[in-house]
Amino acid sequence: MEGISISIRLLSLLLLSLFCLFPVLEANGTNVTAGCIKEEREALVRVKQGLEDPSGRLSSWIGEDCCRWKGVSCNNQTGNVVKLDLRSYGCYLNGGQDDPSNLNPSCMSGKISSSLLDLKHLNYLDLSMNNFQNNPVPEFLGSLDELSYLDLSYSNFAGLVPPHLGNLSNLRYLDLSSNSLNSSQPGIWIADLSWITHLTSLEYLNLGFVNLSMVSDHWLKAFNKLPSLTKLYLPFCELQNLPHSLPHMNFTALTVIDISSNSFQPSIPEWLFNLTSLSFLDLSYNDIRGDIRPIPASVGSLLNLEGLDLSYNRLNGSIPQSMGKLTKLNALYLLQNFLEGVLSQNHFQGLRNLEYLQVSSSNKSIVFNMSSDWVPPFSLKFIKIESCNVGPTFPAWLRTQKNLSRMHINNAGISDTIPDWFWELSPQISWLDFSNNQLKGVLPNSLEFALNGNDALVDLSFNRLEGTVPFWHKVTYLNLAHNLLSGSIPTSIDSISEMKTLQRLDLSNNNLTGEIPEQWNHCQELLVLDLSINSLSGNIPSSIFSIPKLQWLKLNGNTFSGELSFPSVNCKDLIFLDIGENELTGKIPTWIGESLASLSELKLRSNMFSNNIPEQLCHLSHLHVLDLADNILSGPIPSCLGNLTSFRVKSSIEPVSTYQLYPFIPQMELVVKGREFNFSNILGLLNSIDLSSNNLVGTIPEEITDLLILGTLNLSNNHFTGKIPEKMGSLRRLETLDLSYNQLSGQIPPSMSSMTLLNHLNLSHNNLSGPIPSTNQFLTFNDPSIYQGNAGLCGNPLPTRCNASNSADTENQDSTGNGDSEDENEKHDEVISFSIGVGLGFVFGLLGIIGSLLLNKSWRNTYFHYIDGFLKRALAGVAKK
Repeated sequence: MEGISISIRLLSLLLLSLFCLFPVLEANGTNVTAGCIKEEREALVRVKQGLEDPSGRLSSWIGEDCCRWKGVSCNNQTGNVVKLDLRSYGCYLNGGQDDPSNLNPSCMSGKISSSLLDLKHLNYLDLSMNNFQNNPVPEFLGSLDELSYLDLSYSNFAGLVPPHLGNLSNLRYLDLSSNSLNSSQPGIWIADLSWITHLTSLEYLNLGFVNLSMVSDHWLKAFNKLPSLTKLYLPFCELQNLPHSLPHMNFTALTVIDISSNSFQPSIPEWLFNLTSLSFLDLSYNDIRGDIRPIPASVGSLLNLEGLDLSYNRLNGSIPQSMGKLTKLNALYLLQNFLEGVLSQNHFQGLRNLEYLQVSSSNKSIVFNMSSDWVPPFSLKFIKIESCNVGPTFPAWLRTQKNLSRMHINNAGISDTIPDWFWELSPQISWLDFSNNQLKGVLPNSLEFALNGNDALVDLSFNRLEGTVPFWHKVTYLNLAHNLLSGSIPTSIDSISEMKTLQRLDLSNNNLTGEIPEQWNHCQELLVLDLSINSLSGNIPSSIFSIPKLQWLKLNGNTFSGELSFPSVNCKDLIFLDIGENELTGKIPTWIGESLASLSELKLRSNMFSNNIPEQLCHLSHLHVLDLADNILSGPIPSCLGNLTSFRVKSSIEPVSTYQLYPFIPQMELVVKGREFNFSNILGLLNSIDLSSNNLVGTIPEEITDLLILGTLNLSNNHFTGKIPEKMGSLRRLETLDLSYNQLSGQIPPSMSSMTLLNHLNLSHNNLSGPIPSTNQFLTFNDPSIYQGNAGLCGNPLPTRCNASNSADTENQDSTGNGDSEDENEKHDEVISFSIGVGLGFVFGLLGIIGSLLLNKSWRNTYFHYIDGFLKRALAGVAKK
């Protein structure tokens, strides 16, 4: 019994000891806290009340202990709030942080309450990635004396940055970046940097996208007074002057300088090379003005440099060999300058840590001179060499680069055959671009590529590759355009279920023959399909128009035949459709207007479509390019074409477009002013209607003049009658107007003198009469051929002068159809002289053409191929009539 009693006493003593130990454990920072201070909890509640929080970011802010609220951290000993993290990680949608339009409507917004001042011990405040709706940065933030960390980036603040922030003498981290990302956002600005100089403890400063255009040219002196500064980010700040010298340097601790995308003179200042601690230097995109100077050899003194970006400047001269001393260099970017000279093995001899290399030149002015047995000291992950002379032989040193995942060596003058060992690298490659070379060889039928995220991109366009079309699994972007591929598209594409990730396929400008396979509806992710300029034939399969996400379809320049009479289509996102230059027949399908609501460019020219223009095309509210020329269409122009929204007012709603795939630029061949042009970057700016070379009849509908932003209108080579619409002059943005070879009568409307942008006009070969307008833009039309074939016209530049009776004569001619025979006799000699001149010109021109065809085989083949196609269409037209 006595032993049990002793045990009980010992257990009681142990429990008492543990009980006494709890306060000690609490005081020494265990998970037990002192609890939230009431005044600070109430202050946080007032902060919450000033904010709009649709996503429930602050839903945990309930209960007595504010130290347990999400985003709130307290001192474990005192219970004071020391950290407030209100960063919203889901505030931007898929477009990314670089586009303010991608703000999520569930972003936290509202105003920042001055109750923050009641958090006397707050040293960390993060309000980034929110939407404060262009409200100014609160001045009272400058009274949070204990702050050492302040992040206001990506929060949609606007206005002047309050100089009160200069009172935060303990601040070590300040980020005000990216509150204005484009011209539509007001953003924030700083007029005077003197307050920055008081932040002597500052180590990190990011003012990206903060407007500093109003600060003095001595802006650098302000940052030079921050001796603790290690990282300085000033991209897109509209700075104008980068001092070339700096007598006294205090910010020698700098390891990162990003002053990209400003308006500096692109000479590299010498003081940068005294910053021996520098590990990253970004001077890219500063090419607006200034002298062009070379890269200084002293760049080799930055022995700690890991990243150097001098891209998109106007640097000239050669790349110094001293760069080979930068043994820690990991990334070197020298794109888009005026650099020249030879890059040898000596430039890379010490770059054993190099993983990212990007170099370009103008007109191959940089020459890579490496021996065939050179083994680089580096192991690259990413290489981009553009418009440099790497060839003519294939660079053998690439064989040693076992870690390469992205390889872009385009327009590099390589005319060699692709070696077999190169294809062995494919399992590690996710992006491969060897476009615009003269590479030869046969493509392997089967290859596996790595994925970069969900993408694997292959661009081998503009080479001389032969063989049949391969289909490589996992590839999302495959561009084999402008090669010598032949044969038919493999029917194995019927099992395209193995290529579910394919988003772009471009096989244009090859020698492909045969029919297009079926089963394209398995390509659920396909956005772009270009099979143009081949010799493909047969019917266009209906499955192509069942690709659900298809946006861009080019099948022009083949010999497809048959009708497009599909029972249904399922590609509502289609933006661009070009099936011109084929042998398609039948009616223009009504489903184009009924089911392709997003269509903005439609080209059906040079086929054998017949019957009327369907009124369903008038439903295409986004349409801004309509080309139905060179068919055998009949009937009148539907008056409802005057309702096409995108020709009346520039639509603010663009069709959904996902052209994010490198490096897709939409292109379209259009005939303008009688010549074919290839439009790419400005395609979206065109507003064109071409109905020429058909059998259209009736009058030109007055509603056409409601298309106020129409730029090109071609109705030539039809059978239109009646007058030119009186309100034609309301088309103030019209640049090209061709009404030639019709049966139009009456006068040229005087209102057309107000078409001040008109630079190409053709009214020839009609029955027009009366005086030619002689004011404004018509003063520039001095070529008489644009009016010829209109016997009743008079005035400059025609030799026939107008007199007082011309107007009356014109009315008589319109009503009776007979002109004044006496006037006709007076003009007879002039007509004979003109005819003789035209005849002689025709003879000599014909001799020139015949001579060219005899001497140039490729021209001869192209000419007879065109004549053959023309005769086919002409015979088809005669047959239908």
